[in-house]
Amino acid sequence: MSGHTGSSTSGAASAAPAVDLRGAAVERGSRRLWSDLDLDVAPGEFIAILGPNGSGKTTLLSVLLGLLPLAAGEVQVGGRRPQQGSNRVGYVPQQKALDASVPLRGRDFVGLGLDGHRFGPVFGRRRRERREHIADALHQVGADAWSDAPVGRLSGGEQQRLRVAQALVGDPDLLLCDEPLLSLDLAHQRVVVDLIDRRRREHETAVLFVTHEINPVLPVVDRVLYLVDGRFRIGTPDEVMTSETLSELYRTPVDVVRVRDRILVVGHEHSPVHHTGENDEPLPATSTLAS
Repeated sequence: MSGHTGSSTSGAASAAPAVDLRGAAVERGSRRLWSDLDLDVAPGEFIAILGPNGSGKTTLLSVLLGLLPLAAGEVQVGGRRPQQGSNRVGYVPQQKALDASVPLRGRDFVGLGLDGHRFGPVFGRRRRERREHIADALHQVGADAWSDAPVGRLSGGEQQRLRVAQALVGDPDLLLCDEPLLSLDLAHQRVVVDLIDRRRREHETAVLFVTHEINPVLPVVDRVLYLVDGRFRIGTPDEVMTSETLSELYRTPVDVVRVRDRILVVGHEHSPVHHTGENDEPLPATSTLAS
């Protein structure tokens, strides 16, 4: 079934959308993951993308990065077709520890966000501008002290902060984040979320944030795109993260419980609901989906 359950609204009628999807559909092999997706993302808007593994969350980011064509429909990023290597789009990947033997310094690692797709040395004014951009990106994420540090010897949280700087060094209008909080403790999760939220507020950078857990980003999210087996919902967290909506998406009873400022999503016994994290293993009864 295609995603006819989706809807969208524009966050800023006066500004061109950072992302514009119309009747969009994506496929992996012979499988259509979702279709008929209409979505406008306004400058400065923060959208969380949730759903079980295999629902097409990362695939959507691949489309916006220009790495994968749509199977149907139209897509524009900043009024243009997506293009690989564009500095107008920043990308923050999942946190994965770099080997201690990696010879890159912090500034070299961040610089890959400017010219990692290019070959050859940089000279003259362009070299000076490149150095200034890198220094500014390091400063934005509070990583000035790691400019000359070997990245492989930094902690996971410090490395992820540099990944955010790498995504920001090209001064992007759109920031795509693919589960960047995985393997980070709560303190480092808050740091990364605060960095990204500050960037979008100060520079009106739109953010699409794939996550298996909404609570770390709940205070900063404007809307949620929830994908399940070709179906989807788009709306505010209060509109989407409800027992009624998620039960309809999963086609099984799901309870959404709010405890203070947290959302717990609970699948019933024999439910096909899956945890939306790395393992994609079925959860037992009363386990949380988004905690």
